[in-house]
Amino acid sequence: MTPVNESIPLEFIFLGFSDRPWLEFPLFVVFFISYMVTIFGNLIIIIVSCLDSRLQTPMYFFLTNLSLLDLCYTTSTVPQLLVNLHSTRKVISYSGCVAQLFMFLALGATECVLLAVMSFDRFVAICRPLRYSVIMSQRLYLQLAAASWITGFSNSMWLSTLTLQVPLCGPFVLDHFLCEVPALLKLSCVDTTANEAELFFVSVLFHLVPLTLIVISYAFIARAVLRIQSAEGRQKAFGTCGSHLIVVSLFYGTAISMYLQPPSPSSKDRGKMVSLFYGIVALMLNPLIYTLRNKEVKGAFKRLLARVFSIRK
Repeated sequence: MTPVNESIPLEFIFLGFSDRPWLEFPLFVVFFISYMVTIFGNLIIIIVSCLDSRLQTPMYFFLTNLSLLDLCYTTSTVPQLLVNLHSTRKVISYSGCVAQLFMFLALGATECVLLAVMSFDRFVAICRPLRYSVIMSQRLYLQLAAASWITGFSNSMWLSTLTLQVPLCGPFVLDHFLCEVPALLKLSCVDTTANEAELFFVSVLFHLVPLTLIVISYAFIARAVLRIQSAEGRQKAFGTCGSHLIVVSLFYGTAISMYLQPPSPSSKDRGKMVSLFYGIVALMLNPLIYTLRNKEVKGAFKRLLARVFSIRK
């Protein structure tokens, strides 16, 4: 097919898993179940955190923000993916692609910053317990949450604008299942070295810098916990951080693998698989990790259920 120069296409075609059609139905079932688990799991966390007075703390305020973020994140990509897996014509409109690109970048960057903010909250709670309520005041934790969202969306505005200004050449076929910067840059009619450098810079800024802050926070936390004399106290301290550490490992591990590894002959398929884990599986696991490992959330959920059933009686 002869390339056609056109700066604004009407739609994009996703190749997705078209080279493996036998995978599409099993993937549809798996992703649909994962999406439902993500929606209901995060809604439960948001509802119990808002309704239970025992969870009105900065830690659960940030967890509510994370759950809301994950709800928006997965909804920006999974419904379109499910439609395409179920359809023979796997397309997305130009405006839909722009919206998906913007939200994917914005919410991804926001989560990077928010996870670092949550590690700071745990650092203050464990290393400065007597001053926790003074340091982590309502004003500060509201400012930290707002800064996370504003930073993420500002980054997306800049990076999306730079990407969408690049002239594209048809056929407008994306060898992916969502609109991502690397997939769109492959359709460019011009040299994209500058754009790729900018993407790498942003990836380092929003992945390695927050991750470094998280590692430093947990180094201080580990030192403080090891000084606790009682085994019960150490276990409780590590328990409050365990869920966050697992989520950080899942999120940053896949994100760094996707954006910071050098290209290789297998990078195309690897990128698809890592994107699936990064954008679907990891987000499904987050509410499970925080509910199954957190006694306070489980207790709040049981109290909420008891209240609902007592009202019905």
